[in-house]
Amino acid sequence: MLNRRRLLAIGGVATGGALLWGVRETTTAEATNASASPSSSHHAHHSGGAMAAAAEPTSGTGTPPPFTPFSSRLPVPPVLRPLSTSGDTDVYELPLQHAKAEFFPGHPAPVLTFGGGFIGPTIRAKAGRRVQVRYVNQLDRAATVHLHGGHVPPGSDGFPMDLIEPGQSRVFDYPNQQQGATLWYHDHTCSKEAEHVYRGLAGFYLIEGQDEAALGLPRGSYDVPIMIRDARFDENGGMIFEPSPMPTTLHTNGRLQPYFPVDARKYRFRVLNATLHRIIELDLGGLEMVQIASDGGLLPEPLPRKKIMIVPGERVEVVVDFSAQAVGSKLVLNDVYGGANEPVLRFDVVRRAWDSSRVPGRLRELPELPAATNVRDVKLSFSPSGEEFAINDKTFDPNRVDTRIVEGTTEIWRVTNADPADTPFGPVNHTFHMHLVPFRVLDRDGKPPLPGENGLKDTVLVRPGETVRVQATFSGYKGRYLYHCHLQEHSDIGMMAQMEIV
Repeated sequence: MLNRRRLLAIGGVATGGALLWGVRETTTAEATNASASPSSSHHAHHSGGAMAAAAEPTSGTGTPPPFTPFSSRLPVPPVLRPLSTSGDTDVYELPLQHAKAEFFPGHPAPVLTFGGGFIGPTIRAKAGRRVQVRYVNQLDRAATVHLHGGHVPPGSDGFPMDLIEPGQSRVFDYPNQQQGATLWYHDHTCSKEAEHVYRGLAGFYLIEGQDEAALGLPRGSYDVPIMIRDARFDENGGMIFEPSPMPTTLHTNGRLQPYFPVDARKYRFRVLNATLHRIIELDLGGLEMVQIASDGGLLPEPLPRKKIMIVPGERVEVVVDFSAQAVGSKLVLNDVYGGANEPVLRFDVVRRAWDSSRVPGRLRELPELPAATNVRDVKLSFSPSGEEFAINDKTFDPNRVDTRIVEGTTEIWRVTNADPADTPFGPVNHTFHMHLVPFRVLDRDGKPPLPGENGLKDTVLVRPGETVRVQATFSGYKGRYLYHCHLQEHSDIGMMAQMEIV
């Protein structure tokens, strides 16, 4: 059962996986009790019969199987091909399926997938060209799909209660009337999002902006999506899911510490932090990584960086130039957040190659910020009972509208993390995510935004005691949308609210 200790555990920052191999694993019964949370009031809203089969059995409680670092090649998720193309619309079909994945060679583990692969296939869309996806639920549980970062009609946003039941299908409409950006699609089932995404229901959705071809950025096989996730594993190589302070281990595109052969030239890497609650700070051994984009697309100008912090749900695009590296060089990308030193991926320079790509000095101008017509306060914190997380002291209720906004208006939201910085498990961080529209980060406690936060954003870190001001214009659609913490275990237990554009 969830209690304040467990809430602190999943709220505290998880760093590093070095302890994973030596800790005692929790039993199946303990994990089941931890995720059941029958006392949680908002769970009563969403725990219908369709959810009964949502928990996978934990197959063991021992030490995970051994593996050899950098022995497995990083897989690049396949690009999904449309079933049909006509006029201004591309039509796709994507099943939600049970499958098995080998995180440890020779140890197939049950996973939930889009299309049978861990991770799901990539959808490559074009700005201004409509995409329709028919999601077919072949699972034994209800689910829904949210296009994270998508400017979409409310009926295609993946509302947590708007479920696709087993054996059913539904068409989601993605107009793509937005600038090019790295988005991702993932499950958004109420109170089960964290587990479903953890077990595999996620994939990339890349919108190519009409302005990008002229910029000369790396393209084709030199444009690589990288999804970083985390898990705890049992002795059979299966994933253990539970809210827990136990360290997790990172896996990248579904592989533990893979290698990726690269040419000695420039690459564009689209990096997504899809962990449940780990903040990641990437370091490539001091090699410069040039950030060119954040959640909402290209930055105004490139930003050279040696380390890049990425929070759950956030995306960062970087260009890495390997041209100065000798053939045979091996460069390890590490997570160094909080003193960790965990390998994420190794780049192996295998050959020299001609390179006509470039990173221009100007990328994409930001739209003007209209004058704000309203200011709102959003508090992220434990609920008054201390047994859940809440927004403005209220846990999520799908039947309640928390905020009404006039379509076309611009607002400033002051988002404050009122939770403690000092707990036995570390600070209780939150990340704020808004559906429908991107926002601009104005300041943090009156100070400038963090490096790389000067572009369009949809997910932002809010540290204990901190107030982050963001500004957004709510245009394009009317209807109900969500805003919530994107530490998915936090939103699963209450830290989610509903806005209605009227």
